[in-house]
Amino acid sequence: MEIKVLGPGCMKCNKTEKIIKKTIEETGIEATLEKVTDMLEIAAFGVMGTPAVIVNGKIKSVGKIPKKEEIISWLEKG
Repeated sequence: MEIKVLGPGCMKCNKTEKIIKKTIEETGIEATLEKVTDMLEIAAFGVMGTPAVIVNGKIKSVGKIPKKEEIISWLEKG
């Protein structure tokens, strides 16, 4: 599973990355987590707000910090 957090490094983006990393560790689900800060690369995903979360190439969240329950459901569904 491949997870990307898109954001320039703002507080919300950093918090999103931390909560996803912690959730991956707690669930034991195998996943890679990548932080994307390049604005051109972020724009290529077609998102207009950050933080954004991409799971296996699909946009799951834009413009907010996702709740732990949401993250777990993404991890379980793959």
